[in-house]
Amino acid sequence: MRLGGAHAAVRRIWTVELRPRAGGPTLVCPSCTAHTSPLTASSARSAALAHLACHARADALPAYLRSCQCRVQGCLWHPRRRGCGGPVLLALTRDPSGRNWRLADTCAACAAATSHTAVVPDTLVNSPRPLPSTCAPPQPLVGLRVESDQRLRVREMLTYLGAALPRFTSPASRLLGLQCALRTNSRGHARLPTGLLRGMRLGGHRELWQELAHAGWLEPPAVRSVPVQVRLLDAAVLDQAPGRRARCRAAHWALRPAPLALPAAPPALRLTALVLAAHTSVDAEHSADMDVLARLCGHNPQQTGELLDRLVTTRTLGAWHHNRETDEALWHLPQPARARPAVRPRRHQAPRC
Repeated sequence: MRLGGAHAAVRRIWTVELRPRAGGPTLVCPSCTAHTSPLTASSARSAALAHLACHARADALPAYLRSCQCRVQGCLWHPRRRGCGGPVLLALTRDPSGRNWRLADTCAACAAATSHTAVVPDTLVNSPRPLPSTCAPPQPLVGLRVESDQRLRVREMLTYLGAALPRFTSPASRLLGLQCALRTNSRGHARLPTGLLRGMRLGGHRELWQELAHAGWLEPPAVRSVPVQVRLLDAAVLDQAPGRRARCRAAHWALRPAPLALPAAPPALRLTALVLAAHTSVDAEHSADMDVLARLCGHNPQQTGELLDRLVTTRTLGAWHHNRETDEALWHLPQPARARPAVRPRRHQAPRC
C-alpha cells in the first residue's frame, strides 16, 4: 500500500539534450553538467538513452518512495486530465524534433496520456552489468508463470521499440526488430536462422532491414548472409535481464502468442494480435489505452481500430469496444466451443419371453 504524505516527494526527472554541432551532435545533461564529444547521428539516440538509464540506476529508490512526477508538475505534460492512477513507472519522452529526451517516474495513467512517450522496462534500466548487486538472481519458473514471464518480456520489448523506432515503422520491420532485440547477445549481435525468417514469412525482404538501418537502429546484414547476422546499434538493448536463454524463449512465444496466434496472417494483423496477446491478462475482459496500442502497432488509432475489426471478423477476437471517454480499448477472447456430450448407442436387449 502506498501511503500518501508519509515521505517527501523525491524528484526523479532527468533530461538530456542533443545539440547539433559541425562535427556531430553533442549530449548535454543539466543534472551532471555532462558534455560529450561529437557523436555520429546513428549513435546519438543510444547515447542519450544510456545516459538517462545511468541516472535512473544511480538514483534508485524503493517502490514505496516513488511518486508521479507528472502530477508534481501539475500534469502539464499531457493535454487530457484523466487523473493519476496505476503503478509508478519510468516513462521516456522525446520532443518531436528528437533533440530533447526526458526520463521520469510517471503513473500509468499520465504515461498513457503523454504523447511521444513509452514506458521503459525495468529490465532495460536495472542492467546487471553496471550494478550486479542490485539485480536479484532469476527464480525458477514453471507452468503458467513461465508463459506469464514470456508475455511480460515481449510486452516490455514492444514498449521499448515503440520509443526507439520511428512512429510509423512498418509492422513487418517491428516484428523483425522484436526478434533481434530478444535474441541479441551482450555485444549487440543477433543471429536469425533462415528457417525462422521463412516461418515468419519475412525471408528475402531486404527492404525491411534497410528500414531498420535507416532508423539508425542496426547495421544491415550482408546481402548473402545465411543465417542472417546483424549488429544492433542501440546500446539500451545490450544489458538486459534475464539472460539470453529466457529472452529466446520469449522470442519463440512471440512467434505464436497464445491465445492470439496468427502465423499465416499479414504482418500488420500479426503484430496487432501480438500486441493484444502481450496485454492479455487472466481476466475475462482485457483493456489497454488506445494510443498505446496504436503506437506499438505502428498505426494511428483509426487504423488500429480497423485491424481490431478484422480480428473480430476472423474470430480471433470475440468482440472489442473503444471507450472514448477514457480512450481505452477493451476486448474479449472468443468463447471456447462447448463439446456436445457423446450419445451412447443403446444396447440391444433381447425381447423377454
